[in-house]
Amino acid sequence: MPRDFADAAGCRSDLVIGREESFGAAREQLTRGGSVLLHGPAGIGKSTVLRTLAAEYARTAHTVLRCSATESESHLPFLALADLLGLVLDEVSPVLPAAQRTALESALTGRGESTLQRDGLALRLAVLSALRALAVAGPVLVVADDLQWLDPASTELLGFAARRLGDTPVRMLCAVRTEGPETGNAEYDRHLRASPPDTRAVRLGPLTRAQVSALLDGRGYSGLHRSTVRDIHRTSGGNPLFALELGRALAESPAAPRPGEPLPVPTSLRALVLSRLEMLSDEARRTLLVASAGARPTPALLHAAGRGNAEAETAQAAALGLLAPDPDGPTVRFAHPLISAALYAEAPAPERRAAHAALSTAAFDPIERARHLALATTGTDPRVAARLAEAAALARDRGAPSVAASLGLLAAHHTPADGTPGPDERRLTAAEDAITAGEQDLARDVAREVLTRATAPGERVRAWMAVIEAAGQAIGEVDAVFPQALADAGEDPRLLALVHYQLAWRSLVVQGDFAQGRQEAAHAARLAARAGDRRTELLALAFQAQSETLMGHPDAPATIQRALQEPQDARVACHHNGAGSSRFRWLVMSDRLAEARTAVTALLREVRRRGMAESEVHYLRFLAETELHSGHCGRALELSRESLTLARDAGIGEGAGAMQAALAEAAGGEPRRALELAREAVRRAEGDGDAVYLPRALAALGHAHLAADDAAAAVRVLRRVRELEAGTGITDPARGRWQGDLAEALVRTGEPAEAMDVIEVTRAHALRLGRQSVLAVLDRSEALVRAARGEHRAAVARLTSARERLAGLGFGLEESRAVFALAELHAERPGRAPESASYDEAARLFRRCRALPWLRRVEAAVAVRAAGTPPVPAAEPDTLAGLAAMERQVASLVMEGATNREIAARLFVSVKTVEATLTRVYRKLGIRSRVDIVRLAAGRRPD
Repeated sequence: MPRDFADAAGCRSDLVIGREESFGAAREQLTRGGSVLLHGPAGIGKSTVLRTLAAEYARTAHTVLRCSATESESHLPFLALADLLGLVLDEVSPVLPAAQRTALESALTGRGESTLQRDGLALRLAVLSALRALAVAGPVLVVADDLQWLDPASTELLGFAARRLGDTPVRMLCAVRTEGPETGNAEYDRHLRASPPDTRAVRLGPLTRAQVSALLDGRGYSGLHRSTVRDIHRTSGGNPLFALELGRALAESPAAPRPGEPLPVPTSLRALVLSRLEMLSDEARRTLLVASAGARPTPALLHAAGRGNAEAETAQAAALGLLAPDPDGPTVRFAHPLISAALYAEAPAPERRAAHAALSTAAFDPIERARHLALATTGTDPRVAARLAEAAALARDRGAPSVAASLGLLAAHHTPADGTPGPDERRLTAAEDAITAGEQDLARDVAREVLTRATAPGERVRAWMAVIEAAGQAIGEVDAVFPQALADAGEDPRLLALVHYQLAWRSLVVQGDFAQGRQEAAHAARLAARAGDRRTELLALAFQAQSETLMGHPDAPATIQRALQEPQDARVACHHNGAGSSRFRWLVMSDRLAEARTAVTALLREVRRRGMAESEVHYLRFLAETELHSGHCGRALELSRESLTLARDAGIGEGAGAMQAALAEAAGGEPRRALELAREAVRRAEGDGDAVYLPRALAALGHAHLAADDAAAAVRVLRRVRELEAGTGITDPARGRWQGDLAEALVRTGEPAEAMDVIEVTRAHALRLGRQSVLAVLDRSEALVRAARGEHRAAVARLTSARERLAGLGFGLEESRAVFALAELHAERPGRAPESASYDEAARLFRRCRALPWLRRVEAAVAVRAAGTPPVPAAEPDTLAGLAAMERQVASLVMEGATNREIAARLFVSVKTVEATLTRVYRKLGIRSRVDIVRLAAGRRPD
């Protein structure tokens, strides 16, 4: 039997980027014996997914039949049928009735004049009989790509058979090109009707920016700036074929496009749209060129730019399918971003400059006017450069640092070599804006370029700082920079302060030496104060405060207060390495969770307003950590996933994001996923040589092992954490909070003596620092040790006390774990029947926390103890599955007991929005009140 797909190269499912959900849905359908219809626009990746699925399922099929039609052959009757059955004709012919055999052989070989009009019924039955005959020997997989190009006769015959196969083991895996949504799509409906009744339609949509980045990297177009990948994603509309073609064009281009200028569009993509452009009048084409050069073109803008007949000319373009209606307003919107890019790329350079010149006076926004002025100007021009620098400052103030960086580079391009400020000074300002925007790769390249020619110490040290900042957690990779930066700084206290501040980070991240890092930061703060550089002084003080907090140093509160004193720098105050962040960390470690949540929520709101991408990633993670401690596991999981998505998109803080997401998954998601993320966090920390996050990543991995009920693995990992933190001088147990997990895992593996050693050493530090939540968790762990020794009364007393203290401190998940441990202890007492009430209380608390993995462990424990009684049903996790994302978030927070005002604060919306959302939730769930939502959380249907 033909098995062309069995060894297809490059068809592994892990290589299908960004299609996990679609691929999983199709795989599930095929596994059940059903059929799949993949559909979506040209270039979206249907053929790639189809080939990958076919290669995977060819191994389980006895026969694989395939066809792949082309537009040029679609007029040839029975061609697709010949592709499908031509190689098996000799096998099936003997079992077909004579009339069917004659008709089929005539159609496939071309001998005779078989037609659907003359041999219609015989041919239809022959195809159906052939598939049934092949299925007798084993499952059959029919693979058909580009159904839209199948000749009509083959389409009719295949559809006839598909609708009548019934339980015959024949699966169909097909792909068809469709444009627009499924609803009302005649082409989609026609092909679905021609498929087996059990066919599952899977639409492939556009890729995200992170997925486009991964796709480009996988095809060898790596090293592109994040801003360039962003432009590729926007221009391609997330279409993988278009994105790859744009990436190829950039790789082959001798020079990158100027900042703010559209990407070069290769001829291969221009051909997709230029045929329609040729049908436009010359005036309409010029109007569309102006629209393609604008950011958000409107008829009013086009009129102001001199296009007097804009309405009629855009209507002509819309009739040709070049423009699409914009549901949000009167904006002139291209049907696909590629149309705009191709139109712009095809226009001669003088026409482009003319379009920008017109927009430089017509645009309503000063930033847009400055950008168009730059793109309409050739060569250096101090007036244009000054306008661009002003626009960059305005963008910075508006919270658009990425735009500021782009405008700053344009300003440098138009600045004369002898200008004041000079072009390199403007480039460095742009690099600093790029770092704020999370575009480290752009900042690094700009700084390296400046270093090739700069001689002034100030410019060189600023450039070195940009190189170091761009390295992020991988600061060890730029170790050689520090001696050069110190040499360039000379005796200048302002420049030396900058270098010693970065040396503090190096001591911490590369060497894991908190004491040395603290000393470097203190030295940097003194130098900055002497030089009058308040910004660097504040950053250094914040670093010193954070180091002291993690070390358990008694000076930490005083240093935080120094860092919070006026005068403040607004950007430093909300920066993730500023005093606000240090204060947040101190509040969390001091068990002041409500204050910590308020503080980090305000910081997150401010960095979002300012467009500080890296800080947003960190503060989302910090807020997730606070929610997790508070026992709001569902909310923590959402925030962790959002933070990790942003981190992956920006390529910053991915290890830390994976670490926090692992903890959230272990508490409120899937332990298997928690293990995957924690291992990723460890790999990244080890790869970066990051001594700060490695212990925390390992602690997350140990916790994930414990959540997955693998105590031995947890012990191995957490012992390593203990060694690492002892070596770096970290003594505050509230930093990683892993000690209770290690002690619990040691008890489970039969090592209570070592567990008590961990508890006693940790307790001494916790008592010295007043870490009440840590002390309560240690008491919970000690109760397990005492229970293992048979000291049940003492164990119950410890657990009861720990539970009450954790509840008072607001550590909801730790409280629930204490109640679960108490239930286990009651159930294991000799001569006593299981106390289901204790398990009920643990289940209630875990439901309140939305801690689904822990809830499943309670159910498993009840099932084991109940001697054959079925497990107690938990709250149905799919209860909220039919709700929209915002509705699920609001309902989950109601389940956790949050008020409307608290929900509004956590989700950054108004109370009225919360009330309106709840009204929709009530309607969709068929309930009447918040009480009914709580009943659903408890696993009971409302009355």
